Amino acid sequence: MKIAVVGMGKIGLPLAVQYAKKGNTVTGIDINPKTVELINQGLEPFPEEAHLKEYLADVVGKGLLHATLDYEEGIKSADVVVVVVPLFVNDNAEPEFSAMDQATQSIGSHLKKGALICFETTLPIGTTRTRFVPALEKQSGLKVGVDFSVVFSPERVFTGRVFEDLRKYPKIVGGITQECTTKGVGFYAKVLDFDYREDLAKLNGVWAVESTESAEFVKLAETTYRDVNIALANQFAMYADKIGVNFYQVIEAANSQKFSFIHQPGISVGGHCIPIYPQFYLWSDPEASIVRKARETNSQMPTYFINEILKSFETLKNLKVLILGISYRANVKEIAFSGAIDLKNILAESGAKVFAMDPFYTKCEINEIGFEYGDDPAQAFDVVILHTDHQEFSNIDFSKFSKGSILLDGRNFCSKEKVPSNIKFFKFGNVTNRG
Repeated sequence: MKIAVVGMGKIGLPLAVQYAKKGNTVTGIDINPKTVELINQGLEPFPEEAHLKEYLADVVGKGLLHATLDYEEGIKSADVVVVVVPLFVNDNAEPEFSAMDQATQSIGSHLKKGALICFETTLPIGTTRTRFVPALEKQSGLKVGVDFSVVFSPERVFTGRVFEDLRKYPKIVGGITQECTTKGVGFYAKVLDFDYREDLAKLNGVWAVESTESAEFVKLAETTYRDVNIALANQFAMYADKIGVNFYQVIEAANSQKFSFIHQPGISVGGHCIPIYPQFYLWSDPEASIVRKARETNSQMPTYFINEILKSFETLKNLKVLILGISYRANVKEIAFSGAIDLKNILAESGAKVFAMDPFYTKCEINEIGFEYGDDPAQAFDVVILHTDHQEFSNIDFSKFSKGSILLDGRNFCSKEKVPSNIKFFKFGNVTNRG
C-alpha cells in the first residue's frame, strides 16, 4: 500500500514511521526543507520522541519512507492520504484555516481516483464535510463516496509517547458515507496494532462511529472535558488558598470515594490541545457557557500567580524572577501556548527582570525565546516560580538561593521538607505551606 502523510511534525512523522514499519511505502510531505532533509538522512528532526530515532533510521534505510516538499510526488500514486497539518486560532479565537486549506487544495490537485483521505488534524465539528470535502471535489473534479473516500480520525496521542499511545487507545473513525467509514476502518486495522485492555467496554482496536461529525466531536469532547475539569480544580484551589486549607488533601479524600478530579490545578494549561481545542468547540457551539468560563479561568492563571507575588512586594519593578521550566508540560521540549510565556510578558511589562531555566533548552534557545538565562542561584532571585514539573527539577538544591526568596510552586511538585526555612514557600492550593 502506498501512503502519503501530509505534515511531518511531532505527530505526523511518528505516524508515517508507524505505517512504514508495517511494510507500506510511505511518502511524507512537509513545507520545511530542513525537516525533509533530515528525514531522508534517517535523522529525527526533534529528539524527545521515544523510539523515533531507531524506528526512523530503520524504515528510511529499508527504503520504506522518504520525505518531499512536492505534493505531486507524494499524492499522485497514493492509495491513502493522511492529513496532520496543524490548525490554530487567531487573536479572535477563530480557527485559522489557511494552512489546512492550502494542503487540502494541493491534495485535491493530484488526487488519485479510488484514494482514501484521512483527516487527523483536530477540527471544529462539521469542518471535514462542509469545508474540506467541497474543496477536494472542486479541485479534483471527483465525487466523494463515488470516486474517493474521506474519513475523520482524531489523533489521540501525546508527543513523547506517540508509539505507545497508538497501541493504547482505540482508533476512532467516522466517514462521509458508510462506505467511507468501512474503508477507513480497514486501513487503520492494517497499519496499527493494539494492546489488550480489559477496562474498555469492547475490544481495543479501530472503532467506527456514525459520521465525520461524530469523530470530530470525540476529540473535542475529550479535550474540552479536561479543560473544564482543570478550571474547576483551579477554582477549588484558589478558594482553598483563600480559606487556608490544603486542597491536595481534599483531592485525596474525595478520590477515596471514586470521585476523581483527574487533573490537579496548575499555573498554566498549555500545548496544542487544551488552550486551542475547546475554542474549536466554542466555534462549533457558541452557547457553551460552561466551556467559555473554563477557558477564561485557565487563561487567567498566570495573572493569579503574579498577584500572589504582589502580596509580598509593593511593586514588580526591578524584581529578579526565575521561572523554572518553560515547556508547557513536564519532560518535553515544547513551548506552544506555555503559561511561562504569559508570565514573562506580564512580569516584563511591569518592570521585572525575568530569567528562566529549563533542562530541555540551551542558554541560546532560552535567550531567543526572550528570557535571561538563570541557572546560577547566586544571581539572588527575589522570586522563583516552579512552572513545569520536569523530573530533573527534583534535584534542585534550594538552599543555594538567597535568604528571603519566595518560591511559588505551581505544580504541587516541591516538597516542603526540601525547601529551607529561609525561603518563603507557597504551593498553589495549599496555603498552609506558605513560609
